[in-house]
Amino acid sequence: MESILVLTHADESGSALTKASLEAVTAGKELAGRLNAELAIGIVAKHATKAASHLAGAAKRVFAVQGDAFAQPRYASDAAACEALWRATQPAIVLAPHSSRFARVMAAVAYRVGGAIDTHVTGLAAAANVEATRWLYRQRVESVVTRDKRPWFLLLDAGTHPAFAAAPFAGEDSLPEEIAITAPLLELRTEVTGIRAPKQGALTIRPDATLLFVAGAGWTKKQPDGQIHTDEAAALILGFLGATGASLGSSKSLVDQGGEGNSVLPFLTHLNQVGQTGATPRHPKGLSTCCHGEEPHVVGWRFIPDRRAISLDPNCGWARGKADVVYVADAFQVIGKLNELLAPKG
Repeated sequence: MESILVLTHADESGSALTKASLEAVTAGKELAGRLNAELAIGIVAKHATKAASHLAGAAKRVFAVQGDAFAQPRYASDAAACEALWRATQPAIVLAPHSSRFARVMAAVAYRVGGAIDTHVTGLAAAANVEATRWLYRQRVESVVTRDKRPWFLLLDAGTHPAFAAAPFAGEDSLPEEIAITAPLLELRTEVTGIRAPKQGALTIRPDATLLFVAGAGWTKKQPDGQIHTDEAAALILGFLGATGASLGSSKSLVDQGGEGNSVLPFLTHLNQVGQTGATPRHPKGLSTCCHGEEPHVVGWRFIPDRRAISLDPNCGWARGKADVVYVADAFQVIGKLNELLAPKG
């Protein structure tokens, strides 16, 4: 019989699990139910007790590696923690979120314990064998992978499962089984002295946002008055992002304009790019503005359930058949009016 371990880690607070970790817990429970398998959960955090209190009913056994050494992402400490959690449970299948923290160490952990690993998993099934689904070739080809080799590590993409939710439970049963790690398994040669990050208001990429707002090259083209209004476009877009908490995406043509010497939006980078040559986000809702084209949006918006567009051309490739709702209007006017309605009433 297969046994399953779900590896999780805390967020910046050090005592609450990330949303992607809770999604991995849901995936583990579903797979364990299909296989009638034993399920265990491992936590890597500075303070694991509070994190474990939100996992009531998720698994019979919850293990934890905790302490100041595990407060921040670091290769040596995270790899040692995940290896220790595996050795404490000896599972055949290991599920973990494909976060930046775990993605950098999980291949090494699989190698240390003689296992195999697959990444960017979007779905799990269990019939005669455990099957993992993932997308290839810029999300245009779906593949199904199965392996006989154990242990098998699977990193799950965020947004593919609902997050596990349970009322916090402060009883003795919520206390995790702590695993102590000492040298030479834990040998730290680096020290985290602090975090340098942009102010929250300056962030434009927000993976957990409800809405994805995509800007196209039309924002920096000549408007009906024959002039380019890049500064106004930037103010409108940033105002909308600030009022709604949306995440910002961009077409390739817009982010490429900087290298062509054209007027650009100063806050855009290629990290904002979505579509055929960019990211494929999984926000619940999407709003496209000044964008057109077919293939980039078919790929980039594939996993967004509610897709809407603002375009002056109702016959563009994106508007016809790719969006659920199309607003035939000028994006400058629409976003300007929305910003007025969303502004706090003084």
